[in-house]
Amino acid sequence: MKAKRLLIRGLVQGVGFRFFTERSARHLGLSGYVRNLPDGRVEVVAAGPEDDLEAFITQVRQGPVAGRVDDVEITDTRLEERTHRFEIRH
Repeated sequence: MKAKRLLIRGLVQGVGFRFFTERSARHLGLSGYVRNLPDGRVEVVAAGPEDDLEAFITQVRQGPVAGRVDDVEITDTRLEERTHRFEIRH
């Protein structure tokens, strides 16, 4: 299992981006979380099989219809806590 940290910049807060991300991750069976950052970006940490992570990243780059993704910074990471679900954090 691999894990990725994504920092998404653009029109990504107040447009349902976290809910879109949660649905996409759960559909693919990924674990992790999504949360808004104070600087206007969204942070995502997702873990799962590499093929599912790649499909997820493709979906996140598109984002919801009301949003706009300008940039996605992706780094390898570890999911600190053992979780088997994907959640929205506040």
